[in-house]
Amino acid sequence: MNGGHSKREIVEHPGGVAIIGITDEKEIVLVEQFRKPIDRMLLELPAGKIEKNEPPELTAKRELQEETGYIAEEVELLLEGYSSPGFSDEKIYIYLAKNLVQGEPCPDENEHIDIKKYKLDVLIKMVFTGQIEDYKTISGLLALQVKGDLV
Repeated sequence: MNGGHSKREIVEHPGGVAIIGITDEKEIVLVEQFRKPIDRMLLELPAGKIEKNEPPELTAKRELQEETGYIAEEVELLLEGYSSPGFSDEKIYIYLAKNLVQGEPCPDENEHIDIKKYKLDVLIKMVFTGQIEDYKTISGLLALQVKGDLV
């Protein structure tokens, strides 16, 4: 800090979660959806915004169920970090969800989601071939790979 002044536009955000749901078949549940800012489809971990006074762990369970139908009996915080601290205070918590029970998805009215499932080794290849471009998804998948004993 040099004592100077500058003008900044800052996006204040309540935070979000992303969820790595692992099925009994050791597949990871992802969602494919259209993202208007980049005007195309992206393959991502299920994710969503933390509601006021909602613990991130509950947000993770809620968002996984809403977007994919899967109900997580167990969630564990894998990592957390800031999505883009150059302009936003959004913090993202990435959870690992295990012991999934299949239910019915109930996405928000404006969400059009296709559910996809892949093995971790396939997803890691997709990261490095540019097929997965969403950074919360990339971070979560690489963290899961490093953790190693989960899939």
